[in-house]
Formats: sequence, C-alpha cells, structure tokens
Amino acid sequence: MAPKSSIFYNAHHSPIGAFASFTLGAKGARGGLGIELPQPANHNVYIGLQSVDGEFIDMLPFYAGAGQDDPAARFQVEQVADEGIKEARTTVATPKLRAFHDSEISRELLACTDEWRAGDLVVRIISPVTPLPDPSISVVGAIKLAVLPAILVEVEVDNRINSDARKAIFGYVGADPYSAMRRLDDTMPGYAGVGQGTQTAIVAQSNDVGSALGFSVDDILAIDNPDNCKFGLGSTGLLTAIAAPGQISKFRFAVCFYRGGCVTAGLATSYLYTRYFQDIEEVASYALDHFEQLRVMAAGSDMRFAPAHLSQDQRWMLAHSVRSYYGSTQLLDSDGDPLWVVNEGEYRMMNTFDLTVDQLFFEMMLNPWTVRNVLDQFVERYSYEDDVTEPGSDAHHPGGMSFTHDMGIGNVFSRPGYSSYEKFGLRGCFSHMTHEQLVNWVLCATVYVEGTGDTNWCDRHLGVLQECLKSMVNRDDYRAEARNGVMSLESTRTSGGAEITTYDSLDESLGQARSNTYLAVKCWAAYVALHHILHKYGLGEVAAVAHRQAKLCAATIIAAARDDGQLPALLEGNHPSRIIPAIEGLIFPLHTGCSGILGTEGEFAQLAEVLRKHLRAVLIPGVCLFDDGGWKLSSTAKNSWLSKIYLCQHVARKVLNVNGDEVTKSADGAHVQWLQDEANGYWAWSDQMVAGVAMASRYYPRGVTSCLWLNEG
Repeated sequence: MAPKSSIFYNAHHSPIGAFASFTLGAKGARGGLGIELPQPANHNVYIGLQSVDGEFIDMLPFYAGAGQDDPAARFQVEQVADEGIKEARTTVATPKLRAFHDSEISRELLACTDEWRAGDLVVRIISPVTPLPDPSISVVGAIKLAVLPAILVEVEVDNRINSDARKAIFGYVGADPYSAMRRLDDTMPGYAGVGQGTQTAIVAQSNDVGSALGFSVDDILAIDNPDNCKFGLGSTGLLTAIAAPGQISKFRFAVCFYRGGCVTAGLATSYLYTRYFQDIEEVASYALDHFEQLRVMAAGSDMRFAPAHLSQDQRWMLAHSVRSYYGSTQLLDSDGDPLWVVNEGEYRMMNTFDLTVDQLFFEMMLNPWTVRNVLDQFVERYSYEDDVTEPGSDAHHPGGMSFTHDMGIGNVFSRPGYSSYEKFGLRGCFSHMTHEQLVNWVLCATVYVEGTGDTNWCDRHLGVLQECLKSMVNRDDYRAEARNGVMSLESTRTSGGAEITTYDSLDESLGQARSNTYLAVKCWAAYVALHHILHKYGLGEVAAVAHRQAKLCAATIIAAARDDGQLPALLEGNHPSRIIPAIEGLIFPLHTGCSGILGTEGEFAQLAEVLRKHLRAVLIPGVCLFDDGGWKLSSTAKNSWLSKIYLCQHVARKVLNVNGDEVTKSADGAHVQWLQDEANGYWAWSDQMVAGVAMASRYYPRGVTSCLWLNEG
C-alpha cells in the first residue's frame, strides 16, 4: 500500500547551536518546545483565531483532542456539589476551541520559513539558516545574531471585512516537573510573555499582546478580571493579541530557549550563547528588537535553498533536512574556546564521525571552521593507536592511528580515546569502525584544506596525514607484496570480532568493513586525496605510496566487475548482494581538487566507467529499487537510508552523468511520501526507512547531504 502523505508532519524550527527545537506540524500534542530531547516535546501548542461570530477559537490542530471538539459544549451549566448541598451556577459564555478542518489548512515549508494558512489566519515560523561565524575571530554583533537561541513567529490576521475585533492566541502547556510556568511580564517591563522556568518562553512586545496563565485555555479565555491573568497556578501559558477591525494585523513573537551553567559531563562546557545573553529575558528582547533584520536574512536563505533547477520534491526534502540538522547542533564554550557538536538525532551521540563525513559538505558551504574544530577534537582527544590481525589469527601486526566512532552521548563526553558506542568482541552492531573512521578523518581533512586554503592548519597536521596514510596501508596487508588497496586486516580493538561500517544495522553487504566495495571506493578516494595534498607539499616519496595504493585499489574494484556490469557488495568470496553505495566515494575527488581524474581522459576513467555500469545495472526493480520507485541501498536489505540516497543521487548525476529523469527524478516522489507518511511524520526528518517506514535514525541531522544538489545548477 502506498504511504499516505500529509501536510501534518513535524518539522524542526531551531536556533543554530542551541540543541533546541520548536517542533511543530503533527496533529495533537506531538510537538512543542524542547531542549536536548531525543524526540518532540509532546506539548499542547495553541495557535488560533477567534471566529467571526465570536463563539469559537478556530485552531491549528496542535493540541490533544484537536478535531474532536464538540460545538454543543461551548456553553456549560456546571452542577457543583459542596458537602451534599447542590448549587447550580451558569458559567460565563466564552469562545470554545474548534480545530480548523484539514481542507481549510495549507502549508509551505522552506528552509527558513514554515507558513501555515487557515481561514483569515497566517502563521509564519521563521528559523535561521545562515553562516555561523567563528567565535574566536568574529565581532560580537555578528556572532550574537547567529547564536541567538530563539526563532521568530509572525501571526497575521486578515480582519478587513469585519467590524469587530478578534482574538488571536499563541501559547503552550509546559511539561517540566521541576519548574513552573510563569509570566515574563513580571521580569520584562514593556513585554508580554509566558514561559517554563528559565529554559523556554514565548514573548512579544506588550503594546498589542497580553499574557495569562491558567489550568487550561478555556480558563484563560474566561478571565473577566485582568488581575486574574496574573494567576500563578496552572501549566498553560497563553498570549492573546487583539486584531483590530477593518485591517490586516501582524503580531511578532520570539520563541526562546536558554540553558545556563555547565551543561556537559566528562568535559565541562556551557552553551556559547551564554557569553552574550545573561538569561532568557535578554534572548527575547534581542530577538524582538532584531526581528526585521532576522526576517530579511531568512528570506534570503529561503531563496538560496530553493533554486529553480531543483524540483518541488527536491526543494522540500532539502528544506526539511536542513531544519533537522540544526535541531541537533550544539555550540559549546570549553574554557573560552568554541566546541562544535552535532548530536545524532534520537540517539544523541555526539559528533558521530560517520555522520560528520556526510554533513561535511553542508558545513563547508556555510561554516568551514566547524569542520576544523571537529577534526581537532578527534586528534586531541578521540584518536588512538592499535595493532591489526588477520581474521582467524592471533598474530599482531603494526596498525597505527585511528579515531573513535563518536565523542559521547547525551551531554556526556566519553573518556579520551574511546567512544560511547564501540564494544569489543563483536561482529555486528556496536563493534568498532576503526578503518572507516580513519578514512573519514582523511577525507574531512583534505576536503577542508582544499575548500578553505587553510595552509596553516594543514602545516600543523601534515604529520597526522602521514600517520593516517601509514595506518591505512598497514590495514591493507602487513606484507607489501600482498596489498591490493583494500582493507583486509581487523583492528585488535575488535578482540577477535570484526569491524563494521556506518551501515551498522544492515546485513554484511554494507555492514562488514573488510573487503567491502563501499568502503573500498572511499579508501581509493582517501588515497587520491592524500597523494594530491602530499605531492603539493613536496613529499614525493610519501605521495607515491598513496598513489600506488590508489591504483591498486582501483584495479581491485575493476577486476571484480561481473559480465552483467554489476559489482559484488564484498570483494571476497561470491557474495550475492548488490549495493548502490559502491559509488558513494566518488563524491570526494570533486571536493579535494582531484575531479579531473574521473573524466574520459583521466587516470581513473575506467573506474568511473565500471561504477557507472554498475549503477545502471542495479537500479532496477527487484534489485536496488523498491516497488514505489524509491532507492534500495542493498539488494538484500529493506533498510534504506535517505541521507545516503541523496548523496548517491548527486554522484549519479554530477559525476557519472546518469540522466536524472532516468534513475533519480522518479524516486524523489517516493522519498517524499516516505517522510510525509502519517506514520513517519511525527519524527520530522528521518534517515533509516525500512520499506518506507521510519524505524531508526529518526529526528535526525544527516539528511543535509541534500545540499549537494545545490551544486547541480
């Protein structure tokens, strides 16, 4: 059955580096304001407009019971029992909540602006997508705008044909058991706001907006004495704006986040934004004072991330994935130095390296310094030395330098030299990714140097690059005459187990590291990049080693091609699986100054041709296409990762010149349906889709591989 697509999917609305999200879009109490969460906050969010007759508040359906409102219950007669004496009293007639019908609601999602329209109501939620300046060298004004832990909301009411004023409401129900809801009017003269303790708030200027707390929205709407707006009990906070008759009114709100003090263990850090903002009140006032400037910046980014050469499906997936990326970002202050972390969605692992290498292209586009920052963290705290062994042998041979899978989980930095993920003695999920993370450091470093021209950084890390080359060669084979450019030895950190790849939840077609075609092509790309950079530095003898390894690796891959053009998933044995990510590593020569090697006259033109034939041969139903046209990364697994599909689609079009309409355009509609399916939409952008169902890697940042599509114009 085809997925049921809908506009009611959650999307992130997140500041940069605050690890916070105003998640909204799924029906019911399934969104809200969250900090450092592995899923949406599951708050009631109230956004609505009083009906023309004044009897209802017509609501967007983001609260529990939305769409199940009983219009007949809008006037109530309560029977109150008090010690056996019954007294009838009639409550004040107040407008009752009534959800807009689905057919009345439309939505447009862009990179920065998420616009909802229903009746006379327009709601624009504005999130930043902007370069993040390096805090070490940036002026205060620029960095404050970029790290401001707030997003903007504009509520527009078209009341031109009505002679009466109408209420517009915006609020939420707090769910933190450790701090009460409060009115920020008490601490911010000239502003109206509601918030949960010190960490979340919605604030507006008070000249046209009022605030109140209560047990429910009904309680608040029934208030007839203004002093009762200051009631301190209840978990519902509501802002009320009055739209004047005969005109269009616009109201501006700041949705704010704040966590002060030390926020991590293992390595003590605080949020870098606390350098510039003392509390959430300062965040709110700054956001509202700079609302127009931030709105104009967002409009520019909306255009940048929706170019004409992208299809509507592509624009939507790009915007959705960029939002989820920012929802996982964390900019920290470590003893006065900036420290960049991208958390791994629902898992919250910190700077997972096999995500870093894919998110690399987005960061290089906007914030290259964050790539350098993460690479330095890996070298200084999360590198290690090991030996290697042949499978089935206890003999140790020299290995070398490598890097951990991640730096910790859930705001807890792991001990130096170890990740939170990798265990010992395993052959599948949770085993070590030693070889892949070694290759990932090389690829990230060479892309960074080529993209920025940062020769000072390269000078300081030239020794690390040479150590990485030595380590890669040692993992090929300890005997020079037996080397073929492909990993064949296991790290001793596996303790008799086997290394895995980033595709840890797939079968061995992509999960096994040793002799894997996917990893082999990435190794080839790393050798090519090392040769390029070491040759530029005049290290001819060392560069020659990298060049020789690249040629051996390419020859091994080429020799494995079958008569039908398909490559096996593993370059050992007679493995039946076929995989799309065999082509994945071809992305890197484009970004390491080596793109010419894949051209028709290039040194590795034959490798490109073999991979082109392989892709064409496997992109057929029953092999690497699902019935709906979506891409199936492995012929023997139903678990397909959208981030990797996006990257491989770009390689297919940009590197292999495989026509988009032939193998990629028809798939986009299927991938959009996967994400918009009502069963998946709660999780915002998700990566791992098992036959179109989001089963893992949800609420995830990795989809920004879609930014590569911007380079196809």
